[in-house]
Amino acid sequence: MADAEDTAISVLAWLASQPELMGRFLALTGLEAGNLREAAREPGFMAGVVAFLMNHEPTLMDFCASTGTSPESVRRAYHELGGNGDAA
Repeated sequence: MADAEDTAISVLAWLASQPELMGRFLALTGLEAGNLREAAREPGFMAGVVAFLMNHEPTLMDFCASTGTSPESVRRAYHELGGNGDAA
């Protein structure tokens, strides 16, 4: 699970470097930048971060290209973190 968490943290860090995507993520989750750190401690948050990426293939592919992460690694992390299988 450590690899899955590392992948999710990488996704979150990458989102933070993409202001438009981070804004969309915050809007969809109802979170604010100020309470993101607190929310990250909640069960299921990291699966939600990865699901956000997986639910939009162009964003997934941008992340993978930017970080050298394979889409399969992202999918595996999602499932290991408790993703329900509905995402790509």
